[in-house]
Amino acid sequence: MSPQLLAMVLAPLLGLFIISIGNGFLSSLTTLRLDAAGTSPLMVGLISSAYFFGLTLGALFGDRVIVRTGHIRAYSSFASLTAVTAMAQALTTDPWIWLFLRLINGWAIVGVFLVVESWLLLAGDQKMRGRLLALYMIALYGAGMLGQMGLGMVDSWGPVEPFIVAGMLASLSVLPMAMIPRTAPLVEKVEALSPRRLFADAPAGVAGCFGSGIAIGAVYTLLPLYLQRIGLDVQNVGLMMASVILGAMVLQYPVGRWSDMQDRRVVMIALGLLSVVLSAAIILLPPASSLLIVLLFLLGGCIFAMYPVAVSHAADNASHDALVPMIQGLLLINSFGSAMSPLAISSVMTEFGEAGLFWSFGILNAVLVVFLIWRRRQKVVPAPAVPIAPAPILSPIRAEFRVTEEMVQGAIENDEAEQNAVEQNAERAT
Repeated sequence: MSPQLLAMVLAPLLGLFIISIGNGFLSSLTTLRLDAAGTSPLMVGLISSAYFFGLTLGALFGDRVIVRTGHIRAYSSFASLTAVTAMAQALTTDPWIWLFLRLINGWAIVGVFLVVESWLLLAGDQKMRGRLLALYMIALYGAGMLGQMGLGMVDSWGPVEPFIVAGMLASLSVLPMAMIPRTAPLVEKVEALSPRRLFADAPAGVAGCFGSGIAIGAVYTLLPLYLQRIGLDVQNVGLMMASVILGAMVLQYPVGRWSDMQDRRVVMIALGLLSVVLSAAIILLPPASSLLIVLLFLLGGCIFAMYPVAVSHAADNASHDALVPMIQGLLLINSFGSAMSPLAISSVMTEFGEAGLFWSFGILNAVLVVFLIWRRRQKVVPAPAVPIAPAPILSPIRAEFRVTEEMVQGAIENDEAEQNAVEQNAERAT
């Protein structure tokens, strides 16, 4: 990676890292505080889903803010709103108010994600996208791991202080964007991209984003509940969650580099298969086993690495003007999956016990693997009509000249007609 490219992406990555520390422990802390207060599992699921529904709503409108105000101002707006909603949770313990605040928090934080993801994808080319998004995920999950590791310490500070700290971190995340020298990517216009076209252009990317959204939503909202119900205290819940996020962080760059050199669908298939195996192993493992932290480390790496690979795969087929709406569409799909996850999987856990969480992970990834294998077999690259090699579009009007069999046959017929006309003119002349 060139120093110029690294300098261009440094500011958004630092901002994302700072805001994600607070956001990392806030999600788990909200679930644990509600459970400790005796809130019903249904209400816990509703509040958890409200955050992800906020992500879904934010993914619908975030691109307009970026186009109208630019990446830096848009980031500042979203980060400020995140700070306000986090600190407002310290003012009351009413579950319905928390539901509203988590909804707005999700709306704001997905704007941060959209700003950073679009910044990185616009800054790099196709050969660097996997690695740039890997750095994005390392910053995101590295901060999340720190937040989870400090969960027990933050929880002991009192009922109000953790929410204030989360708000302070969100406010501080604006500083790198405002102070570090940088060149923000220009977005002069946004090309509309309907969900139907998005799925038609990159069905494997859409499926990967949706599946990863379901899994990630369950990890953040239901895995702490699972760990607490098998007998772990808050400190150990935080350590287990930190191992999941550490796995997500450690595997990002090697997986991203592999996806830059390989068919990205193959990478997604491998991640899905490994997730199935790990989920089955956790189901068979005794709850108190010391191997649980290792299996969660590996499972976190597989689940969280799916999203950047899926986004990179979809971005490979998108034009420059379609990148921002494409990211918005994928974030919308990912957020919708995360919004569905707590309610759907919590009902499975109610029916089959705590192990229902990992049954859900296994079935979800098995279905995703089957779909990706089917898609890879369906999409056959057509043989070129004439022996030419593909080349980048160099026309000023960005028009692609495509050679077909009909065009070749027409050219041959035109040559023959011209030759006959020349011969007839020559005969008349003599």
